[in-house]
Amino acid sequence: MVDSGRQIGGVLYVVGSPSIYSIDRARLAYYLNIEGFGEGDGKQPMVAVARYSLSFTVGTLLTREAGIAVPLYFEKRDWKAVRARLVDGNLLQARTTSSAARLAREAIQRLTVFTDLELELLVEASPRERSLLLWVAACRRYTFIGEFAEEVVRERYLLLTPSLSYGDFDSFVSGKALWHPELAELKDSTVKKLRATVFRMLAEAGLLVGGQIQQAVLSERVREALDARQPSDVRFLPVRVPTEAVQ
Repeated sequence: MVDSGRQIGGVLYVVGSPSIYSIDRARLAYYLNIEGFGEGDGKQPMVAVARYSLSFTVGTLLTREAGIAVPLYFEKRDWKAVRARLVDGNLLQARTTSSAARLAREAIQRLTVFTDLELELLVEASPRERSLLLWVAACRRYTFIGEFAEEVVRERYLLLTPSLSYGDFDSFVSGKALWHPELAELKDSTVKKLRATVFRMLAEAGLLVGGQIQQAVLSERVREALDARQPSDVRFLPVRVPTEAVQ
């Protein structure tokens, strides 16, 4: 039985009745060190987690927007000032003031996941490096995208099953809905829009071509930047690290 209020990595675990996947019960048992946890004792847990933020459909990788916003940031290192300039000057060339504000807000929210050193790398990066960094930014900003990248895209690549279909995305959403009831409340049209946006992001990053997952080719400087975080943000990319042998 899990103590109400016990937290792991910011996630609160409480006792409840809905069943969860056995593999997840096993993982919780490992982390909580609970003997017999998840066995058929009728005391299966319910996990209360933060709701997914799903506002990423405002744009895909936002490569052009990043190219405009980052140099402005380095002038004063003030994101609030950058946002004002983007909107007031319509530097992102949006059709309306409200759409300009949404696009500027979205671009800045993703860029703020980078350190100043990472932003300098983003400015100096080649187009290929920049697209991979912006995919990582989306994964950092949106837990939903990050988990899909790690648990589906990278996992399929490592298992040598590199095809990726809409059905894989839909299965991911269905599985996560058990932990995130807000997903179960989404309209079909919203799920399709989320799916289309994520797949376009993958395509723009060069990670998906013709329904096949493509290996991320990392330069030394990009790998070093991603490895600087713990756990390494290489986990968001379809690439094998030296310690991962083919099963």
